[in-house]
Order: sequence, then C-alpha cells, then structure tokens
Amino acid sequence: MDSKLNLIKFLRLVLWLIVAMYLLNLLLPVFEKYLIQQNAQPRVVSARGELADTEKSTIDIFNQASPSVVYISTSKTVRSFWSRDVRKVPRGTGSGFIWDEFGHIVTNYHVIEGASEANIRLNDGRTYPAHLVGVSPNHDLAVLKIDVKFDLPPAVPVGTSDDLQVGQSVFAIGNPFGLDYTLTSGIVSALNRSLSADSDLIINNLIQTDAAINPGNSGGPLLDSAGRLIGINTAIYSPSGAYAGIGFAVPVDTVNRVIPQLIATGRYTRPSLGISIDDDINRQISSQLGIQGVAILEIAPNSPAFKANMQSAQVTRFGITLGDVIQSVNGKAVTSVKSLLSELDNFDIGETVSIGILRNDKKIDIKVALE
Repeated sequence: MDSKLNLIKFLRLVLWLIVAMYLLNLLLPVFEKYLIQQNAQPRVVSARGELADTEKSTIDIFNQASPSVVYISTSKTVRSFWSRDVRKVPRGTGSGFIWDEFGHIVTNYHVIEGASEANIRLNDGRTYPAHLVGVSPNHDLAVLKIDVKFDLPPAVPVGTSDDLQVGQSVFAIGNPFGLDYTLTSGIVSALNRSLSADSDLIINNLIQTDAAINPGNSGGPLLDSAGRLIGINTAIYSPSGAYAGIGFAVPVDTVNRVIPQLIATGRYTRPSLGISIDDDINRQISSQLGIQGVAILEIAPNSPAFKANMQSAQVTRFGITLGDVIQSVNGKAVTSVKSLLSELDNFDIGETVSIGILRNDKKIDIKVALE
C-alpha cells in the first residue's frame, strides 16, 4: 500500500514538473521580450583609429578630381513626319572633365556622336548648354565648351602615359548608368593595346585596366595615384555591354597631342608623308610577292616623301615596277595601311621619323620630316 501511495505521489510530482516546464516555456519568451525592450540601447561604437594611408590617398584623389568631372546629357532634335512638330529626344549620357580655364570640356566622340544638343552639369549642380568645338573620331575624342561666368572648377592635372607600368594603381571617375560621380579603382592591366575604330584608323597605345568602366563612364578621366590625368575612359570589352574586368583608356599623351589642335582649329590633321597608298592593292602585292609592308603607289610633289627621295611604283609597258615598300616607322613594324597611318599618328607635324623601307630587295632607313 505504501509503495502504491509513493508511486502516486511520484506521478503527481512528475505531472507538476511537466506543467511547470510548459508554463515556463510559455512565459520565457514574454519575459525575454520584456528584458530586451527594457535594455534596447544603441551599441557602443568601437574606436576605428586612423584610416590606412592607401585609403587617405584614394579619398584625396577623389576629393581633388571630382569637382573637375562633369556629367554630360545629350539630346537629338526630331521632326515628326506627320505633324511637322519638332521635339527633343534624350539620346544618352556620359562623362567629361574640365580641360582648361576657358571652359573647354574633353570627352569621347561617341558620347556626343549624333546629338544635336549637349548639356553639362557641374559637380555643384549648375547646368550649362555646351557647344561643339571639335572632334577626332579616329581617336574617339571631342571638345565641348561652356560659358561659366564665375567659379569654374579647376582643370584636371595632366600627367604622362609614356612611363606607365603594368601594375600601377589607377582610378576612374565618371557617371556609370547615370550614377553621379562614381569612383572605381584598379591597376594598369596592360599597355599598348589596339582597337579598330569605325574609321580608317586603329587606335593604338590604349591603356587596359581592370578599374570598373561601365556605360556612362565614357569620357571620364583615368587618374594615377598622384591624381594626374593619364587617360580617358573610352571602351569596355564585354559581350553584355557591362563591366567584365577589361576596360580601355585613350592615353593622355595622345589626348595632349590631339586636343590642342581641336581647340585651335576644330579638327585634327594627321602627320603625313605625302604618299598615295591603297589597302586592296597592298594586299594583292603582299599576297603575290610575299612582301610585308605598305607599297608606295604615288608621291606628291614637294611632299615629305618627295624631299626624302623616296620612290613610288612605276607603270611601264612591262607592267608595274615596285618602288619603296614601307616596313617600319621608328623601328615599329607596319603591315597594312591602317597600321602605317596609326604609327604616323603617334607623332606631331614637323617631327622627323625614321622610315624603314624595302627597295630592290635591300632594307634601308630614311629620315623624313612629317608634314
């Protein structure tokens, strides 16, 4: 009998324990919530300490250069065939930067190509209509001008691209996808890249970078770690049209050669030898004779080639007699009309270059002053 009573007491105890645990399980979240509400306070901020030197440097580069970067929006005037109404249709956006104290803006040609109007928005929000000064499609460069009566942002400091090295840090500022004044960073991934333009020229000596460049970055500056301009962001290599780790910039040495001409005359005049050449004929000669280079078909009177006593092809009763075949410019090989024009484009009018030619199966070098 005692064992039976003891069992009943034990079972009652177990039951009460179960009930107590159940009630505790129900009340514990309520109590926990109450405690959280009573003690909900902002966390104590941990001391950060000094920024790293690289971070300080990047911040300084952005703060110094961003006021000189501009946002470009373009539009095109469209006339309705039926109503004859004239309206402006937004065409696109891009980036640019202040070139000098006269309000000249440098950007890519493809940013303003096909547009009838362009507006420039400065870093402080002021917006001005721009007029076109000059373009060089072969270099994907264009110059616009705005009339700012006061407080024009400073020009971007100009560096050089001649001494760039793969691995150098670079910084791109622009307006990708309309997101104003975006800074991206990376390194110089490669040098002396070439891209074919829509014209008869290959854009040479391009800087390849992994700094993120997207639509809208075009025309913006590529800076070195000293905050100097070393290139103009111009293109990306991507099947989707978005950043894929490979971007290209026109080197500043090319920019610094082309832009002054555009400002002064509205157009860029390429250095010339004063010769007639033809890609189709050149390919036929190369194929039939197995000669690499560019055959000179004609030489203009009093031209640089004429003054240097270069020889053109001659038409005789026995056919065409080959004259000089240009194979290099200052030691750099040329194999086509495009590559010859592109190599000559690296020099200024008046500069003397060494032209490597093949004449009567002999290789010789001739000094020629470009005009």
